[in-house]
Amino acid sequence: MDAAVSSFNTRILLPLLASIVAITPLAIDMYLPAMLVIANDLQTSMPNVQISLSIYLAGYSLGMLFFGPIADQIGRRKLAKIGLTLFGASSLALAFTTEIHAFWILRAIQAFTGAAATVVVPGIIRHMYQKNTAKGMSYVSMIMMIAPLLAPSIGSLILGVSLWSTIFLVLAAYSFIILAFVQVYLIDIPIHTNEKKGLALFFDSYKIILSNKEARADILSSMFVSFGFFCFLTSVPFVYLDLFKVSEQLFGVLFAFNVMALMFGNFLNTRIVPRIGSRKMLYYGLICGLLSGGALLTFSLLHMPLYYIVASIAPLMMSLGITASNADSLILMKFEKNTGTATAVIGTLRFGSGALVGPLLAIMHAKSAVPFSSLMFSAVVLTILVQWFHYLKDKKNASL
Repeated sequence: MDAAVSSFNTRILLPLLASIVAITPLAIDMYLPAMLVIANDLQTSMPNVQISLSIYLAGYSLGMLFFGPIADQIGRRKLAKIGLTLFGASSLALAFTTEIHAFWILRAIQAFTGAAATVVVPGIIRHMYQKNTAKGMSYVSMIMMIAPLLAPSIGSLILGVSLWSTIFLVLAAYSFIILAFVQVYLIDIPIHTNEKKGLALFFDSYKIILSNKEARADILSSMFVSFGFFCFLTSVPFVYLDLFKVSEQLFGVLFAFNVMALMFGNFLNTRIVPRIGSRKMLYYGLICGLLSGGALLTFSLLHMPLYYIVASIAPLMMSLGITASNADSLILMKFEKNTGTATAVIGTLRFGSGALVGPLLAIMHAKSAVPFSSLMFSAVVLTILVQWFHYLKDKKNASL
C-alpha cells in the first residue's frame, strides 16, 4: 500500500466516499422510469417532468460553484453532513409534492444541497493519495459506477410494487444512512487559513484556480471528456431503442455493458497509473479514444449493424473513464489549498457542457447514429488538441 494512504482505513473510506458521490446519479437515474407516471399524477405533460432533469443539472452546477470555496473554509466533514441532511429533507418533501412547479423548486433544492455533499470528496481523496490521486479517483469512480448501473432498474422495481413517491423516500433514506456513516467514519482534512474572509475569499479562490495557466489544459480536457460522456448518456436511448429497435430488456443489458466498460477503464487506471503517472496515462486514454471514436463515427456513417456500434462504444467509454480520472487528478494536484474550489470548477464545467448536448443533438437530428458519433469523436479530438498544445508549451519552456 502507498505510504500516503497507509494511515487511512481505505476499506471503509473509499466505499463511503463513492456512496456520497452516488447521490447524484441515483437522484438523476432512479426516477427516469417514473416520469410518465409522475406526469399523470401531477396532471401535467411529459415535457414538464423532463424539465425537472435540466433543473437538477442546473441546480447541481450552481451548488458546486457555491459550496466549493465553502468546503475550503469550514471543512469537508461538516459540509458533507449539512449537504446530506438537506438533500434528505428535500427528497422527503418531493415524495409529498402534488404540483409540478413545487416539484421543480424542490428538485432544484435537492440538487443544490446535494452538491454540498459531493463537492468534498475529491479534496479528501487528494489528501489521502497525494501524488497518486488519480488512483484514488479511479477507485471511487469504479465503485460509484454501480449507482447508474442499477438506478434505472431500482426505480422500475419500486414503481412495480409502489408509488413514484417511494423513489424519493428511498433517496431520503439512503442519504440519512450515508449521513450516519459520515458521522462515524468520514475523516476531515486540514483547513488552510486565509486572511481574507467571506465574499473576498470566495472570489479570490476562483481567481486562483482560473488564473493558473498550467491547469487550464487539464480543466478544458475534463470538460471536453465530460461533454463526450453526456453525448452518450443523452443519445443512447434513441440509438438503441428507436434507431436499432432493441427491446427494453436488451437496452438494459447494453447500457450496463457500456457502464462496465467505463468501470474497467477506471480499474485499469488504478493498476497502471502509479507506475507511469497521470499525464502518460491520460495520453494513452486519448489514443484509445481516438481509435474507438474514429471507428464509431466510421461505422455510423456506413450504417453498420448494432454490434459494430456497441463494440466501438465500449472502448470509447473505457477511454473516457481513464482520461477524466487523470485530468481531474492533475488539476487537484495543483491546488492543495483550494481543492474544494477546483472541484467546483470541474463539476460546473462538466455539467455545463452536458447542458449543451441536448440543443446540439436537436440541431443535428437525423435518423442515424451520426450526430452523437460525430460529437463524441469531436470531444476526443478537442481534448487531444488541448493536450498537444500543452505538451508543446511544456517542451518549449523546458528548452529555455
